[in-house]
This record gives sequence, C-alpha cells and structure tokens, in this order.
Amino acid sequence: MQDRILIMGIGNFLMGDEGLGVHLAQAIAERQLPENVDVLDGGTGGFFLMEYFENYPQVILVDATMDNRPTGTIRLIEPRFAKDFPRAMSTHDIGLRDLVEGLAILDKLPKIHLFVVSIAEIQSQQIELSPEIAAVIPTLENHILALVNELNESVLV
Repeated sequence: MQDRILIMGIGNFLMGDEGLGVHLAQAIAERQLPENVDVLDGGTGGFFLMEYFENYPQVILVDATMDNRPTGTIRLIEPRFAKDFPRAMSTHDIGLRDLVEGLAILDKLPKIHLFVVSIAEIQSQQIELSPEIAAVIPTLENHILALVNELNESVLV
C-alpha cells in the first residue's frame, strides 16, 4: 500500500462549476492509469472520506474554488493543515477541513496534493460545467497525470 495513490474529486455535482472535482474524477477514471492509482468521486462526503485518507499515503484532491483569480486558473497546493485549504464555498469544504484537522491530530494525515480550479460562480441545480471550466478539464487531467508520474518516479528512486 506504500506506493498507492488516490485521485479524489470533490464537489457538489448539482451546483454547476462547483462540481468540477466530480466531473474530473469521472473523466480521469476513463483513462488508462498506472496499477497503483485509484480514482474516487468523493462528492460531498466529508467525514465519510476518512478511510480513504487513512489508507492512501498520497492523495491528489481536485476541487473548485472562488478565489478571485481568472476563471479556469489551475493551482497546485500542498496543504498540511486545515487552514491551508482555500476558503469554503459550500458544505463539503467544511467537512473536508474538519476531516483534515482530525487526521492531523491523529497523525494519520497523508501527503495531500490539492489541485484547485478558480470558478466565477456556483450555479444551483445545474449539472453541466460552464464552457470556460469544461475547457480546462483536459489540461487539469494532464497536470494530474504528470504528478502521478512524478510521484511514481520518486518511489522508484
């Protein structure tokens, strides 16, 4: 299990661009991935995701954020504490922050690589992504796959 990597997309599928992580998880699951990589649609799971954080030494999270950057901006953050996560947009972030804080206290926090994508707004009751956000999915997938390759290479060294 030492070399296992989890790619987890989080977000609310019913809130338009806020569901970016879920859309990404579904898209990347269709790709041919290394055998040590699993993909999970974490949705708005909060504390229900604890076992995944406990069981994987490396977790790649994908989420949307409203951070006043241009729509579609992709950033990689390596949070170590709950305060390192972007400001909450919806209830799933509150659960995730609490989860990270709890895992840190228990000294069971894996190495987290958080890809955030800047969005302009949350669209209620809409499952489609805006054209601007849909257009960055392939680039985001490529960034994630490059990170997976980098992590796998570092295990071999």
